[in-house]
Order: sequence, then structure tokens, then C-alpha cells
Amino acid sequence: MKPLNFPQFDFRFQKYQNKIRIFSRLRKKFLFLTPEEWVRQHCVNFLIDHKGFSAQLMTEETTIKVNGLTKRCDIVTYHSNGNIKLIVECKAPKVKISQDTFDQIARYNMVLNADYLMITNGINHYYCKLDVENETYMFLKELPDN
Repeated sequence: MKPLNFPQFDFRFQKYQNKIRIFSRLRKKFLFLTPEEWVRQHCVNFLIDHKGFSAQLMTEETTIKVNGLTKRCDIVTYHSNGNIKLIVECKAPKVKISQDTFDQIARYNMVLNADYLMITNGINHYYCKLDVENETYMFLKELPDN
């Protein structure tokens, strides 16, 4: 897999039916290694090991309903009171981050009301903070530590 714009991590891999799988720290199982999964697992490790987020307050592939449709958030982190702190949308490295990507995570946030949003394709990372009063997002240079 292509090197990403994250710190390096030691991942566990296994071969299964001639395909490579990567161990998910949060789900505690091996998952097929796709380009998007490569980005997601890097991001999970980055949030825990470098930003101080709790693995116990983080989920992957969280199912939500948006306009009657079932959608999945790549990563969701929570405050200890259960409110949502951060939603992360992961794309494969070859996928360019576009306005559609921002629209997608904004639709998710209409349901989840997170404090922060992160969009990454493993190469480029974008961070936003919700400004509730003005109903806008402020772009940040980096994600604050937890």
C-alpha cells in the first residue's frame, strides 16, 4: 500500500484467501485491506496515539440514518457524556477531496451534531470546527489534541 501522510504505525496483517487483511484496533478483528481501510486504520491510530483520543470512546463504521437512507460514518469519537466530538470521513488516497465530500460529512453532521469534522484521503487532511451560533464551519490548521 502507498505511504500516507500520517506517522508510521506497526499494523498486524494476515493473508486470507489470497487477500491481505489488516487488524482493526477498534473492532478487534481482521478486515480486508482496501485503500480506504488503509487510510481508516492510519487515522484511528493517529487519533489514539498522537491526539490522545480514547479507543473506548471511538467507533468505526457507525450506522446512521440520513434522509431515510442508511449511511456509515468511518470514524466517530465521543465525549465521556456520550455527545459526539468528532466525525471522520476517510477516502482512498486516489480519491480527491471535493465539495461533494464536504457535503457528505455535513449531511452526516446534521444528524450527529459533532464538535469537529475531519476529512482525509491519507494524503490531505482537512479539519473543521462547528460554529453553532453562526451555523458555519471554521477550518483549522490541525485537529486539537483530546
